[in-house]
Amino acid sequence: MRKIEIVGYNRETLGTKSAKDLRNESLAPCVLYGGEKQIHFAVPMILFRDLLYTPEVSEVILNIEGEIHHAIVQDSQYHPVSEMILHVDFLEIVAGKEIKIDVPVKVIGDAPGVRKGGKMVQKLRKVTLKGLADNIPDFVEADITGLDLGQTLKVAKLKAENVAILNNLSAPVATIDIPRALRGKINA
Repeated sequence: MRKIEIVGYNRETLGTKSAKDLRNESLAPCVLYGGEKQIHFAVPMILFRDLLYTPEVSEVILNIEGEIHHAIVQDSQYHPVSEMILHVDFLEIVAGKEIKIDVPVKVIGDAPGVRKGGKMVQKLRKVTLKGLADNIPDFVEADITGLDLGQTLKVAKLKAENVAILNNLSAPVATIDIPRALRGKINA
């Protein structure tokens, strides 16, 4: 996982009014849990650009007034109209404790069905993995080599070492759709 450092400031007061005042100052209210204690803090919203607006998985090094914590983003909430960050939850990475995280799926390979005129459609963009933070990969590869027209690659065929895939094993990851122009030729 790539690492990103974020600097935060402890929050003195909690509650709706306090959180609203923080947002007016371009600070996002945050909470860190999963460790010894919960820590409520605020972070300048601009620092989330490289963390929240990318499909990549990142380990966050939180520097909260000099106190260093390693974490992952567990959840983020946005305003429904302005899309301003309302709140971000972090899960602290504890040595020896497994975490659950969504990791992007990267499609690789050359499918014979695409060469015959089919269209590759990626049905699943992320898979949920469970394992130690050191074992979490940046992405999971989905190899479509060998898929012909109308065939589908399922989650059961994905390989991720030292972690467990929590998605339904029969869920489709990628499929080679048959275009309408080819359907008539195949059925005839």
